[in-house]
Amino acid sequence: MQANTKIPEKKYPLLIEAQNVNKVYNLEAAPIKALHNVSFSIQEGSFVSVVGKSGSGKSTLLNLIAGMDKPTSGEMVAAGKLISKMTSHELAAYRRTAIGMIFQSFNLINSMTALQNVAMPLLFSGETEANRNRRAAQLLESVGLESRAKHRPTELSGGEQQRVAIARALVNDPFFLLADEPTGNLDSKTSEDISALLKRIHSQEGRTVIMITHDLQLARKLSTRVLTLKDGEIISDETVAQEACLTK
Repeated sequence: MQANTKIPEKKYPLLIEAQNVNKVYNLEAAPIKALHNVSFSIQEGSFVSVVGKSGSGKSTLLNLIAGMDKPTSGEMVAAGKLISKMTSHELAAYRRTAIGMIFQSFNLINSMTALQNVAMPLLFSGETEANRNRRAAQLLESVGLESRAKHRPTELSGGEQQRVAIARALVNDPFFLLADEPTGNLDSKTSEDISALLKRIHSQEGRTVIMITHDLQLARKLSTRVLTLKDGEIISDETVAQEACLTK
């Protein structure tokens, strides 16, 4: 497997590739093997869920895909870049340009409006404030929140906050969305709405989505593919028929 560490200028058909990835945390009491010989690849345009219980290794895998950690051994290539060979500067650029992160806890800045939160990642893009705000407004409209642009997070419901977070994740036109338990803090009805939004972003816009979740039922409803982790190993790699996926 070969890859360079230069920030790519175009999207890659093969977005993620892991080959015999191991991750060991050397704690004082004893080393902990979080991932063991994990291998998989993710194609551009797919919706892949990584499912597992607490302690299965899914959070460790998320950190590797996001460039927030490096494997102990093996190779992790993301958007054409070998994670283990990247400098801290290259990793920061990769996270800023290649990934749109969606968090369980929304991670919005309460002192900013919805529009300002969405536009914030563009501060380092060289775009003018007018262009940043225009792009942010377009995305708020796309997630159904154009009327809430001037509201702060404390004035929004949980579902509305997650919609703002999804718009923010899209603002840099990333290679893929990386969603960490995106419905974990939402009630069942709001979870369905956010699930439908993520499915629409994938199916209508062709956006690649990688979702980390403990909910196998949700994963099968949304995804085209489900990877199941247990004790740091992939125990199942399931393809889900499109007609079984949420389409509304």
